[in-house]
Amino acid sequence: MNKKILALDQGTTSSRAIIFDKQGRKVSSSSNDFPQYTPRESWVEHDAWEIWESQITAARNALAEISDVKESIAAIGITNQRETTILWDKSSGKPVCRAVVWQCRRSTAICETLRNDGYEELIQKTTGLKLDPYFSGTKLKWLLDETPGLREKAESGEILFGTVDSWLLWNLTGGKVHATDISNASRTMLMNLETGQWDDEMLRILDIPRKILPEIRPSVGYFGETDPSIFGFSIPITGIAGDQHAALFGHRAFEAGDVKNTYGTGCFMLMNVGDKPVYSSGGLLSTVAWGMDGKRTYALEGSVFMAGALLNWLIDNLGIVKNAKEIDRLAEEVEDNGGVYLVPAYQGLGTPWWSTRARGTLSGLTRAST
Repeated sequence: MNKKILALDQGTTSSRAIIFDKQGRKVSSSSNDFPQYTPRESWVEHDAWEIWESQITAARNALAEISDVKESIAAIGITNQRETTILWDKSSGKPVCRAVVWQCRRSTAICETLRNDGYEELIQKTTGLKLDPYFSGTKLKWLLDETPGLREKAESGEILFGTVDSWLLWNLTGGKVHATDISNASRTMLMNLETGQWDDEMLRILDIPRKILPEIRPSVGYFGETDPSIFGFSIPITGIAGDQHAALFGHRAFEAGDVKNTYGTGCFMLMNVGDKPVYSSGGLLSTVAWGMDGKRTYALEGSVFMAGALLNWLIDNLGIVKNAKEIDRLAEEVEDNGGVYLVPAYQGLGTPWWSTRARGTLSGLTRAST
């Protein structure tokens, strides 16, 4: 029998499930959108239950399209939006607050305090990351500091932290496995890039209790298996990677110098730099690409926060178009941009500026602009 892989792709605006055969051909797929919440300026949240429900529904729908499901599905692989921060109750498995999305800038003041205290260089040297609200560490600190009772629960081990991969893994295994892969861990600002382990100094600086953190594992390997109640039988979970890292791997960028660029909610360019981290002085991020076969592969990354998300803004916020196809049609009706430029700093600016206070601007307008 031609064994198949169930890939779970949990993104910022939708959850997708795709089944591939042994030749890498798509056999079936399903996708579910879910909402983002913006309760305040520069805040972006998800409901963690909506993430889980949208993802598991997509998986079940994709599986429903194939025959001999139990015999044909060999394993599950997970890829996910990175940095998004989730806290849940260890006993009940219920989220204790909304998920803080990677785009959310609520921890800007924490970053500025750390910068003023002289920690910026140490953080980049240790984690490979810029001191920015983009990453999980300051989001987690904000939640523990600002949500009544959460720090006490964290200190007593009553709650658990995870990025989206950890949250999905916990639920898929029926609460048996609290783990993350090294690519996702490298995006938290809590992991030492050289050792691939949680860093004591980063935990001290951000005041994060180690006991709430997931175990860091290689990207490829046995993570556990799904609880039989979910699909009616158990499926091994054998691979996890952050979405941009998975895209680098999927493009077969296996050699140092290989580069991929992804246009999604944001834009992300990653370059494989080999088996040793390379640190940038030009605003790029140093990160783990993946871990497998006892080795780590590293990457340099340039991150732009708003790309496809701009389409959502035009549709949902301004209401000037109904869907993305209308945007294409309108763009084709003009010869050029007429010298008008939109700077999409809706959630600050990423590479190379890393400005948390920057905001979007529209420039070049004249009386002739339409």
